[in-house]
Amino acid sequence: MKVYFDNAATTALDKEVLDEMLPFMTEHFGNPSSIHGYGRKTRSAIEAARKSVAKSLNVSPSEIFFTSGGTEADNMAIRCSIHDIGIKHAITSKIEHHAVLHTLEKLEQEGIIKLSFVNLTPSGHIDLAHLEMLLKENERTFVSLMHANNEIGNLLPLKEVGEICERYNAIFHSDTVQTMAHYAFDLQRVKIHFVTCAAHKFHGPKGVGFLYVNGNIKINPLIYGGSQERNMRGGTENLYGIIGLAKALEIAMRDLEHHQKYITSLKAYMVEQLKENLKGVEFNGSCLDNCLYTVLSVRFPKTDNAEMFLFNLDIAGIAASGGSACTSGSDKGSHVLEGIGADVTRPSVRFSFSKYSTKEEVDFTVGQLKELYK
Repeated sequence: MKVYFDNAATTALDKEVLDEMLPFMTEHFGNPSSIHGYGRKTRSAIEAARKSVAKSLNVSPSEIFFTSGGTEADNMAIRCSIHDIGIKHAITSKIEHHAVLHTLEKLEQEGIIKLSFVNLTPSGHIDLAHLEMLLKENERTFVSLMHANNEIGNLLPLKEVGEICERYNAIFHSDTVQTMAHYAFDLQRVKIHFVTCAAHKFHGPKGVGFLYVNGNIKINPLIYGGSQERNMRGGTENLYGIIGLAKALEIAMRDLEHHQKYITSLKAYMVEQLKENLKGVEFNGSCLDNCLYTVLSVRFPKTDNAEMFLFNLDIAGIAASGGSACTSGSDKGSHVLEGIGADVTRPSVRFSFSKYSTKEEVDFTVGQLKELYK
């Protein structure tokens, strides 16, 4: 049996999404910047996709800018706003995605900003009182805190953080790559300036995402070139990627309640089975409460073969992760687990689920884990 439990890294492309994309890979191939019929056809499709995305978030289409994915969107939000608004101070946490963490650290190294790290609770949640103290003690600030951690799944109270930032006239950016299409967003009800998206996290294609930029914020491009994306992102658009992103988001919103209930119950079942079958197993982060329902971070008992744990799971036919797939191959370990003070001498595995995951796969996985501890 082959089991794929690494959906936080990437998801399988939905057949409905592929069917929507195919005509724009073959028949409708015009450059969206061309003024002839071929170009007008694809330009119209891109703008229809933009309207569809905007409708899902309850924002204006003019606030949606398509990018190559979440990393570019994060960089655009951070670099452009700090440069163009003239911000000298930024706040983030030590468990952010490296697209955020490394970008802000680089800006601090270059002397452009002073960077502060907000404290974390023992379970890995943001200390909101400390966040407010940092905002109170510093000049106008750029705040970047992810909606759900990509390794342990802890959720940020987005609305509450937005209100705190508004009190101190701070610019608020949230990396929503793991939560986009997994929760309903109404950005008219959240005080936020930037959110980011990557389509491949919700059964869309790789290499495409978007950045939401609140209409009250004016920034310049990160990438210069042509006049694409209303002069905000140069380069010929990823036509069929954009079409696929919009369709994947549409499907996710259509089936949201059903998938939330199904995946939540599957995750709870795996927690129950792990507790029953493996003595000493623990969980990183909040596990089931105030946590992203698609992610489960498990800390297993110590073993002599800890460094081979993921490899042995792969041999057994189970695809999972030790942390973020963006840093796979690194021997530095997880900065997230280190940031929350987890026992890094014990093997930790991130299992992440999708609408295609099954109870049979959970049973098989737990069975293989028991074999590893015989």
